[in-house]
Amino acid sequence: MITITHYLVLSAILFTLGVVGVMIRRNAIIIFMCIELMLNAVNLSFVAFAHYLNSMQGQLFVFFTMTVAAAEAAVGLAIIVAVFRNKETVNIDDINIMKW
Repeated sequence: MITITHYLVLSAILFTLGVVGVMIRRNAIIIFMCIELMLNAVNLSFVAFAHYLNSMQGQLFVFFTMTVAAAEAAVGLAIIVAVFRNKETVNIDDINIMKW
């Protein structure tokens, strides 16, 4: 039988993979995908706790979080595409548009 512990362990593993991806990778698109993975890991834990506590508050919070994540994905990808058109790279070590 699957308990809440299984969901929380899976959520922790996904979140850890996202953090490791953000720390190690240098590609802006992959870093962006790792941030989305971390958001989905947190959403999984919210849904698990909402089911465990028989409450709709966690699921409602996940709905709003997914809405904000979708808007963030659209804006973030637009920024990445604009930077790529300007610098012709998505390597974050080569992008230094904030420097003088």
